[in-house]
Amino acid sequence: MPLEPANPEVKAKFASYPPEVRRKLLAVRKLIMRTASSLPKVGPLEETLKWGEPAYLTTQSKSGSTIRIDWKAAKPDQYAIYFNCNTTLVDSFRSLFPQDFQFAGNRALVLSLNTPLPVNAVEFCIGAALTYHLKLQPTHI
Repeated sequence: MPLEPANPEVKAKFASYPPEVRRKLLAVRKLIMRTASSLPKVGPLEETLKWGEPAYLTTQSKSGSTIRIDWKAAKPDQYAIYFNCNTTLVDSFRSLFPQDFQFAGNRALVLSLNTPLPVNAVEFCIGAALTYHLKLQPTHI
């Protein structure tokens, strides 16, 4: 798992964030990479910019839905993890983790810069997104 982005545009984007924001977003990035590496069917992630935000795609395996992370100066005390709004991911997360996050419609988990990252809940959400397109394998008795 690379400690910092290899893609120069993504690296520049992280460098543009204020230091505290950069630290929080890099912690989420590390969790995305660690979660992906723990899920054998996900494979390597593509790290790029989508809509000017760091984005993580399962380009090779096509196992999951894109995850983006970002901070907006208009809401300086928050950062977010974005998911494809055409999925049921955020609705599921809202049901499972109503107290862990604020939500932005059906597209994002909103986190506070002033509170610790709820690692277990975020890791679950990341894993669900990275495996969103995998079909359940039937079990044989």
